[in-house]
Amino acid sequence: MGNKKLVNVDVNPCKMCMPMGGVMAFKGIENNMVILHGSQGCSTYIRRHMATHYNEPVDIASSALTEQGTVYGGTKNLKKGLRNMIKMYEPTTIGVMTTCLAETIGEDTKRIVEEFYEEEKDNEKIKHIKIITASTPGYGATQAEGYYTALRSIVEQVCEKSESTGKLNIICANLNPGDVRNIKRILDDFKIGYTILPDVSNTLDSAHNDKYRRIPKGGTKIEDIKKMPGAAATIEMGVTVSDEKSPGMYLQNEYDVPLYKCPIPIGFRNTNQFIDLVSKLTGVPIPEEYVVQRGRYLDAMIDNHKYTGEARVMLYGEPELVYAVARLCLENGILIKMAAMGSKNPELRRRLKEELKVQKEDSIVLDDTDFGTMESYAEKLKINLMLGNSDGRRMAGKLKLKLIRIGFPIHDRVGGQRQVITGYTGSSFLIDSVANAVLEHTQNTYREKAYNDFYAPMAKMEKEEKSVGDKTCTHPCFGDNAHKFARMHIPVAPKCNISCNYCSRKYDCANESRPGVTSGVLSPEEALQKFKAVKSKIKNLTVVGIAGPGDALANFDEVKKSLELIRQYSPETTFCLSTNGLMLPFYVNQLIELGVSHVTVTINAVDKKIGAKIYREVNYLGHKYTGEEGAEILLNNQLAGLKYLCSKGIVCKVNTVMLKGINDNHIVEVIKKVKECGAYMTNIMQMIPVQGSRFEDLPLVSNVELNEMRKKCEVDIKQMYHCRQCRADAIGTLSEDHSIDFRNIGCEGCISKCSGKVEKNEPEETAPEGGKYKFAISSKSGINIDQHFGHANEFYIYSYDQGSIRLLEKRNVDKYCMGIYDCLDQEDKMSKIMRTIGDCDGVIVLRIGDDPREKLEAKNIKVMEMYDSINRAVVKAAKELEKAAEPEILSITEIDN
Repeated sequence: MGNKKLVNVDVNPCKMCMPMGGVMAFKGIENNMVILHGSQGCSTYIRRHMATHYNEPVDIASSALTEQGTVYGGTKNLKKGLRNMIKMYEPTTIGVMTTCLAETIGEDTKRIVEEFYEEEKDNEKIKHIKIITASTPGYGATQAEGYYTALRSIVEQVCEKSESTGKLNIICANLNPGDVRNIKRILDDFKIGYTILPDVSNTLDSAHNDKYRRIPKGGTKIEDIKKMPGAAATIEMGVTVSDEKSPGMYLQNEYDVPLYKCPIPIGFRNTNQFIDLVSKLTGVPIPEEYVVQRGRYLDAMIDNHKYTGEARVMLYGEPELVYAVARLCLENGILIKMAAMGSKNPELRRRLKEELKVQKEDSIVLDDTDFGTMESYAEKLKINLMLGNSDGRRMAGKLKLKLIRIGFPIHDRVGGQRQVITGYTGSSFLIDSVANAVLEHTQNTYREKAYNDFYAPMAKMEKEEKSVGDKTCTHPCFGDNAHKFARMHIPVAPKCNISCNYCSRKYDCANESRPGVTSGVLSPEEALQKFKAVKSKIKNLTVVGIAGPGDALANFDEVKKSLELIRQYSPETTFCLSTNGLMLPFYVNQLIELGVSHVTVTINAVDKKIGAKIYREVNYLGHKYTGEEGAEILLNNQLAGLKYLCSKGIVCKVNTVMLKGINDNHIVEVIKKVKECGAYMTNIMQMIPVQGSRFEDLPLVSNVELNEMRKKCEVDIKQMYHCRQCRADAIGTLSEDHSIDFRNIGCEGCISKCSGKVEKNEPEETAPEGGKYKFAISSKSGINIDQHFGHANEFYIYSYDQGSIRLLEKRNVDKYCMGIYDCLDQEDKMSKIMRTIGDCDGVIVLRIGDDPREKLEAKNIKVMEMYDSINRAVVKAAKELEKAAEPEILSITEIDN
């Protein structure tokens, strides 16, 4: 799954650029000034973000590259900028960072700085200034990576081999000044020596001064940074930071300073780990104050748990902050439904997935993402609280969610720079904030929730003439009462406008039971005549449907007239229609006017490349389209029509044929897409091999594979399990088809009206004179061949003897297929069936799977699929066996050879 809805497009980015993070690192160095080698807009953008968060004046110089500098190089601009900045600010250290523009034109800032030193070697004021370069292209990564890249550059270019100092190096994550002061307070209470890098505790949150200082006091002293190689150990708040960006890893590799990585001390486990590390590395016992604070935090966890347990949060921000706060959430029963960041950080993904295993519900972890993508998930995940920076405020407002602001930037609130969420006290504040947000949400919404949960549904039912449930409860395909109600398919639509590779436009009038097959095509008047006859005999008939044998909307005039005639005679009848969707956008409003309440659209792919493999040809508005072009036209019309139908209250089902090796790995995507369009349910079907079609030899998915796919998709949308893949002239309930009983009513030589290549009606079968055979017949009614082999619990045994047909007996068997997951490993059941019908010459069934067919034919038991009355079926089967028994006649030439 991609983390963005659009390739290479950020919709409201969840990140800032590398130079932003680099500036925040350099601002923690004493008497430091930063210059960006690039256009002026870069420094303006960063100053604006930092000034509104820290509520302090933030100065950043720029080399102000223009078109001329871009073409001929920006060396002159950078040197001039350095001289002007030194003159105005008098810094003792300078950070020189690149931007997108400087990196794109290949500027070598290290060389430029060396030339600058050479040119100013006689300038006492300049030669003692430490200038540090860092490569921070805006397109390279985010502010999180820029922060650690700058810190790594600082230690690489400043540190020197040093005598042992006995101090601890503390590489601080990108924290607010308030949190840095809190970390320093903890270290001071241990009464140990330490060097914290960077130290923004005062530089980005200074005290009020009577006289303005261009560079605030504070920051890590350059002399202390030089001596970091002499420290006893380094504690780095950077468990997700790569080795090449880790300052602590550099100190370990170059100067053998032991490195201990830990998360930001937020929450119980993280704070314990940090304090225990400090105590262990220095040998100083944990001060009593922090033992008390730990106990007080545990008490706060107990106080808040009944509220924090109701929070379903979206957590986002920089990787180190997301990881630390995620662990705090998990400790307090706060359900993390989504954790997201703009950085691409595989290590964080790995760690979070491991942490989130303890949750009872699944969650989503997104890296390299944007707020547009995050918003698309939020409503589905039922998120009720957001934790992150101010950049998510517009999304929070749109979704009506409370946002607890943490991290950087916080633009729309005052005091973000003083916020403390580290240590035991800061963690207590954070979980208090979560609990209070849940309480506030409950207090503000409980009346609305009660109204929506209890009163609104009742009021809606009273106002609406029919709800979805009302419309579907008497429809055997859409409802849950399939066995109670009957439907009638009227075959008035012979023409089709697409060619599917699993379909053949030839159809047998009597012997097949599958979509696209009928014993005849009716005119609208004949359809009404037949409907009257069926209505008088089948009292539970509730639905009239049009499902071919072609496509309903490729024959719209006939469809329209048929529905109008039947509506006049029986206004209470429910109308449904099945279509491939190509012409839906053209006829959708007319379908609504005709009173069609249920529509089935067959959608096999939502990717034109896959569609091109399924559809051989698309006939659209007088032109024939093939390949991806045809598939794309079909798909666009299907989705547009489906979405519009659903928006108008039409109950829509989507049929999808599961084709092994073609779209079987694409089905989930299809289901999710049609769900977005508003479909009520989907019906994933097995392909029925059709002789003469391109896919006639395509391997079939098994019942287990089919039902596993249905179960997988059921989490998104209701699934149909009771589909019988009916004929275009089916009549009766799904379990008892009576179309044979009405076959000659209303049809006056209608088969000749069919367009396309159609087989003619065969004359009545004449029985072969010779031969004695025994047949096992799968039938529910005892009259017709109307049952799948796998559903039979008894077989009718018929004999055929020189034209005489006689029922001998019924033999009971165990069903070969008992349910969803009981259809593959059936050796014992098949063996019993073989013993039961092993003396038969043939088996006559409505349909049969490949596996039992192969086993039967291996025992010389001929398998015949057809849909007919039993007597006529036996005659046809005997004729087929007689034909198979005839000796092969060889030519004289063949005999001689």
